[in-house]
Amino acid sequence: MKLLTEKYTKQLEVWPREGKHILAQYDENKVVVYQAYRPGIGLYAAEHQRFGGPFSYTRMSWIKPNFLWMMYRSGWGTKENQEITLAIHLKRAYFDELLANAYPSTNAFNLPDEEWKETITKTNVRLQWDPDHDPYGERVERRAVQLGLRNEFLLPFSGDGIVEIEDISSFVAEQRKHVEANELHRLETPTERVYEVSPAVRKSLTME
Repeated sequence: MKLLTEKYTKQLEVWPREGKHILAQYDENKVVVYQAYRPGIGLYAAEHQRFGGPFSYTRMSWIKPNFLWMMYRSGWGTKENQEITLAIHLKRAYFDELLANAYPSTNAFNLPDEEWKETITKTNVRLQWDPDHDPYGERVERRAVQLGLRNEFLLPFSGDGIVEIEDISSFVAEQRKHVEANELHRLETPTERVYEVSPAVRKSLTME
């Protein structure tokens, strides 16, 4: 597995405890995001290193750069149709483009209702801030981001926007055992740090 990991307890020491933050694993070329799929979609993507087969390009697809939010959503890979957890290494330029074009799924800018409804209908990158969660699925004060992609912003999932796709389902299952045993001192999670963006993008992401 190429995904870098650290002890969860060590990462707690450096993660912000509250506020809106993009926590992610990244370097100068790529950013890792996560999604959980049914086997038909997840195994195809891992084998072909692109999304195809039963994957739909006509629906909005949500990605999450925060591993523990994904674990909360998928029940650590135990929920039906979320058994295959993928670490999707996106090209950093593509991820930055997604952030620059993201629009809140709620009326965060207090627009007139009709104007907001028209805007949200047209946007192809949907932004949503949710409570982040600890390994047990309990809410924390910090907020985590997820992005919904469709149309031209989802098309790079056919290969152009992807560096690599890893099936990390076995890693998820292994770490789930530590959570179930209440042994968080043994828990490893992907190395994540705050992903900094420009002041203009922070404002458009409602981080200010």
